[in-house]
Amino acid sequence: MSIEIKVPPLGESVSEATIARWIKSAGEAVALDEPVAELETDKVTLEVPAPAAGVISSITADVGATVGIDAVIALIDEGATASAAPAASAPETKPQDDAPPAATSAPAATPAPAPAATANTDHPLSPAVKRLVEENNLDPKQIPASGKDGRLTKGDVLAAIDAGIGKASSSGAASSAPVAATPAPVQPRVDSPREERVPMTRLRKVIAQRLKDAQNTAAMLTTFNEVDMSNVMALRAEYRDVFEKTYGVRLGFMSFFVHAAIAALKEFPAVNAEIHGDDIIYKNFYNIGVAVGTPQGLVVPVLKDADQMSFAETEASINAFGQKARDGQLTMDDMSGGTFTISNGGVYGSMLSTPILNKPQSGILGMHNIQKRAVVVSSKSGDQIEIRPMMYLALSYDHRIIDGREAVSFLVRLKDMIEDPRRLVLGL
Repeated sequence: MSIEIKVPPLGESVSEATIARWIKSAGEAVALDEPVAELETDKVTLEVPAPAAGVISSITADVGATVGIDAVIALIDEGATASAAPAASAPETKPQDDAPPAATSAPAATPAPAPAATANTDHPLSPAVKRLVEENNLDPKQIPASGKDGRLTKGDVLAAIDAGIGKASSSGAASSAPVAATPAPVQPRVDSPREERVPMTRLRKVIAQRLKDAQNTAAMLTTFNEVDMSNVMALRAEYRDVFEKTYGVRLGFMSFFVHAAIAALKEFPAVNAEIHGDDIIYKNFYNIGVAVGTPQGLVVPVLKDADQMSFAETEASINAFGQKARDGQLTMDDMSGGTFTISNGGVYGSMLSTPILNKPQSGILGMHNIQKRAVVVSSKSGDQIEIRPMMYLALSYDHRIIDGREAVSFLVRLKDMIEDPRRLVLGL
């Protein structure tokens, strides 16, 4: 009996994925729930388990193919056993050497691109696409669609924003200005023998689109400050061993910044808000995203209700996310629902940077390297020059809803709590 292997649900606002690799080949035996393929979405990489034990009889989607939810990507002969002979068909992208060459009636020049189909308005827009269309006052009928059955994808809308097409008039009708059918095509390029051309992964393409989208749509500005890490480092050194012995997890700096950021967010709620159309949505909860670098790209798992966590729970959750990110085991739930993000470039040696917003959030905090510097320290006996461990902090924010006063005050409040961590314990 043949059992279909289908694409599982991919998470909120995600409707398609790319076949990243086949773990099992056609003709191989698989056990129930054994991973057979790996899918890559615009947020995470996930494995597809076998729905039954048996032998994979055929694979219907090659590596690199884009597939939707519930699409059949392979078949399993339930209860069958693998034969000793190798399978006739290969699971990966099969070479096309056996196929007859296509007839050519013209020189090998780049063909003119066919006109792209416009969106099929019979299909409702996904929540992510609808939000982009509304925020940028676009007419979906004017945007070339690349999705299945003429569906409009998020990538289509982002490309239209970059190309400046699809703008709707104030009356709701499409603009009468001429509209380009497609963005300007990529010019042909001859690769050098010392170069290697590799297709961008879906995750990398979406990262690029989201970062560019944040620059295009937000009035992004960055404010800076520096923080003296002496007291936090002294507190950490004093309690590091007993903390690890008691809770089974190391005490790091990130938990201090997470809880200091939450205290500052409570005082300046606009930094924890987002813009939706002409409205501002204030979040009365604190889901803190922690940026984690992986070989596939930057991902941002989210500490849900971080204000309810202790320091030990915060450190344990961050460590668990880091391990899951390295193993490629982050889920859609791990990545969704963030209200504010913290990025620590200091672990890579960064001295100063301007982080880009993680839309639709309105603020992101950048931590940097700790360096000993000569600073002026004021005391009752007068000013003195001392060597202190200092860190630069950067807050990028959406100036449309966060005023400069709020942004600077937020960063100063966070600085005060890091420089005197007793405030975090006492809630001051």
